[in-house]
Amino acid sequence: MPARLVIAITSQDIGARITTRRRVPEGFRDAVGILVSWENGVLEIRKRDGTVVVIPEETLVAAKVVPAAPPRPGRM
Repeated sequence: MPARLVIAITSQDIGARITTRRRVPEGFRDAVGILVSWENGVLEIRKRDGTVVVIPEETLVAAKVVPAAPPRPGRM
């Protein structure tokens, strides 16, 4: 049975941790982080390392809210 790709986020999820899959020329790319902005058809996601990924809304093929990241070993 093939996987079902669903976009299950809205602009109301700003501040939530999300995972996304988007189309890129090489195929697909995933990003996980905090949704910091969704304006004029462009999403901005801040990844764990602090970098911001800019995603045009029309390239999204799947997205959903996910639980908070587990703590990294040795960082309490």
